[in-house]
Amino acid sequence: MTLDRSGALALDAADSLAEFRDRFVIDDDTLIYLDGNSLGRLPKASRQRVVEVLDRGWGVGLIRSWDDEWLELPTRLGDLIGVELLGARRGEVVVTDTTTVSLYKAITAALDARPGRRTVVIERGNFPTDRYVVESLATQRDLNIRWVDETGVEGVTEADVVEALDESVAVAVLSHVDYRSAAILDMGEVTSFAHRVGALTVWDLCHSVGSVPIDVQTANVDVAVGCTYKYLNGGPGAPSFTYVRQDLQEVLRQPVWGWWSRREMFDMEQGYDPEPGMRGWLTGTPGVLSMSAVEPGVAMVAEAGIQALRAKSCDLTAYAVELYDAWLRPSGVGLASPRRPERRGGHITVTHPHARALTTELIRTGVIPDFRRPDGIRLGMAPLTTRFVDVHDAMTKLTALVA
Repeated sequence: MTLDRSGALALDAADSLAEFRDRFVIDDDTLIYLDGNSLGRLPKASRQRVVEVLDRGWGVGLIRSWDDEWLELPTRLGDLIGVELLGARRGEVVVTDTTTVSLYKAITAALDARPGRRTVVIERGNFPTDRYVVESLATQRDLNIRWVDETGVEGVTEADVVEALDESVAVAVLSHVDYRSAAILDMGEVTSFAHRVGALTVWDLCHSVGSVPIDVQTANVDVAVGCTYKYLNGGPGAPSFTYVRQDLQEVLRQPVWGWWSRREMFDMEQGYDPEPGMRGWLTGTPGVLSMSAVEPGVAMVAEAGIQALRAKSCDLTAYAVELYDAWLRPSGVGLASPRRPERRGGHITVTHPHARALTTELIRTGVIPDFRRPDGIRLGMAPLTTRFVDVHDAMTKLTALVA
């Protein structure tokens, strides 16, 4: 493949997903946005949906809109995410709470389901909120944390996790895609080994949902939590989703009881009697505006198809690595992501001693990446909106700055 700009333009001309970019709010077509793996762009349909909820649902319907359409929003949206993007069955996913709160509820429920076991396995390089939740629970319950250390660019391996598992482990808290390197962990293999020692798994899907194919049924996943504001384009602070395998829904009990998860919630009776199924994982009144903004983005990802999205994502990151090898590697810039596309999620990370300053300068020149301590520049390529010419131009500017 030619590495000049015409090659990138030719790839864009052949891109079957190119038309989706026009469905997003992009007021400056010259801005190169490579941070969609942190906050996705705004879909035009989401803006329209929020205005509709404001004007018609709230403005006209007022409290009647709860009965008309809002009461079932957490489970309806959960089914859309679950069936279309997770390989789940209907009734196994609900949208509720922030990612941190959902993780707390999921990990607590898993711990309660394994009384007598006092060890939690988690990657030392897992996303901070995952680690902090585990550390908080370990302090409250006098648990042991068994850290799985990093093993380089390829991230934590299946063998590393398996080595940390034994009959003392109650739950393993793991990320499907590493938020720094984009290395993918095999959910099916790790979950299988966890089950052999009687442990449960809680998977963080934040950096994989909408970018990497997921099949929770085939992998026999116990519990999973993911966000909606990255590849699903749900907006800043959009709510998270929780998946619980059907046969575990009557076994696991989430710890934060609220009126939205009580059976016959409007009876306002004394005592807590949880709803069966995933409604039992709700807590308080959901944020209707933010939840409504999520639905169009999820529907768009489902329409594009996860296999097509994954194919383009692999092509984008492979193109970025090819440019890195030609232009940046000779200058001493490192690559902190797996080289094989099948081992990578939707971004790559390059390293440089002056990564923070380079990130600042890239933003000044119209390229928005993400800085990750201590020396990483994360380049996120969202297949619905990122063009090959964006990757080419961003790498051109980074090469010039490094020089």
